[in-house]
Amino acid sequence: MLASRLVVAIALAASLCNPASAAERAIDKEVVVAASVDDVWTAWTTRAGIVSFFAPDAIVEARPGGAFHIHFDPYAAAGAKGADDMRFLALQPKRMLSFDWNAPPHLPEARSQRTVVIVRLEPASEASTRVRLHHTGWGDGGQWDQAYAYFERAWGSVLANLRKRFETGPIDWTEWREQLKKMHAEAEKSRPEGAKGK
Repeated sequence: MLASRLVVAIALAASLCNPASAAERAIDKEVVVAASVDDVWTAWTTRAGIVSFFAPDAIVEARPGGAFHIHFDPYAAAGAKGADDMRFLALQPKRMLSFDWNAPPHLPEARSQRTVVIVRLEPASEASTRVRLHHTGWGDGGQWDQAYAYFERAWGSVLANLRKRFETGPIDWTEWREQLKKMHAEAEKSRPEGAKGK
């Protein structure tokens, strides 16, 4: 009996001392962009900047508590446009910005809660900037795992678009917007007569 208690106590102590068991799950991405820190900062902290690489529309108020609403589908109903109602948490000019974030609309359980994204900028050379993105605050299981897997892929694409924006120019969202309009028109046609336009 004493031996089994000792084994349990040792196992418990080992688990408490093991830093890996306390590690917070996070997504970490990095890219070097062929642009100055000033230009990359502007890309993250203005509507024109966000539209140049991230999404076709946005509401951006670069101040703590200010809007950081990223609209991947500007034609969707309020609450389903993308990162609706997100806010800047902190800004250290030309060095760091953080904002809260939610899951995409197809994951409503995880979407109703918030995670945190921190973006850090530092000069990589006179003409380039290293961008580090850290996304944390994840729950476990179910839609949390689905959201984590989604953003593990999505943030790599966002940073690739940021790099491309400074290599070849801003993203032209015209075709994307046209596809969205068609999708919404088709969805409207398939709705029952009494539900159209709502």
